[in-house]
Amino acid sequence: MNEAEMAAAGGEPSAQSGPDDLFNHFYTEVKQIEKRDSVLTSKQQIDRLLRPGSSYFNLNPFEVLQIDPEATDEELKKRFRALSILVHPDKNQDDPDRAQLAFEAVDKAYKNLLEPEQKKGAVDVIQAGREYVEHNMKEKKKQLKKDGKPQFVEEDDPEMFRQAVYKQTMKLFSELEIKRKEREAKDVHERKRAREEEIETAEKAKREREWQKNFEETRDGRVDSWRSFQAGKGKAKKEKKPRSFLKPPKVKMEQRE
Repeated sequence: MNEAEMAAAGGEPSAQSGPDDLFNHFYTEVKQIEKRDSVLTSKQQIDRLLRPGSSYFNLNPFEVLQIDPEATDEELKKRFRALSILVHPDKNQDDPDRAQLAFEAVDKAYKNLLEPEQKKGAVDVIQAGREYVEHNMKEKKKQLKKDGKPQFVEEDDPEMFRQAVYKQTMKLFSELEIKRKEREAKDVHERKRAREEEIETAEKAKREREWQKNFEETRDGRVDSWRSFQAGKGKAKKEKKPRSFLKPPKVKMEQRE
């Protein structure tokens, strides 16, 4: 039982507590455990992991595994084992397809947290969300002080603060995922464009090689044709007859008697 549960249960009974107090404390603790474990049923976990918007909710691996960022590696391992068993398709044969998707989400979150860089990145996002909310609270209180009003904001309530941090954290995870997808799409486009240019360059080089090959293969034919043409012109000149001119008719002389 953690500190929050102990506080909710009224704290640990003192040595002077009577039997009724001990029983009440035990009963309260049992109810707290039952309440906590009620959200750990297979169906509820599958519904949680596949709820609308889960593609963004599940970006936070700590949220997927429902574990504190400060949890030890051993605690992380135990949590993964318990949750993966709950949502495993073999345990949910009445809904194996959805169970498989939930199991994959849990498995991915666990593997991300096993990678030091991935885990550090997730922790940094959560910390950034908390710092943003704290900064926003300070700004609100400055404005209230300036307006001469009581310096109390709703985030002063622990539950409201937790919700504000949760929302801001989800927003940051979502923004990072959107940017990642944009970079990925840009990279795909750049690779596609580079590939198209590479293909075009290769096709152009191929056409040039084919043209050069055809040029070389037909060179002898072109030379022979030219030689034949030139030879034909020379022969035609030799065979050309000289131009003839018409001769005037002979004039007969008149005979005199």
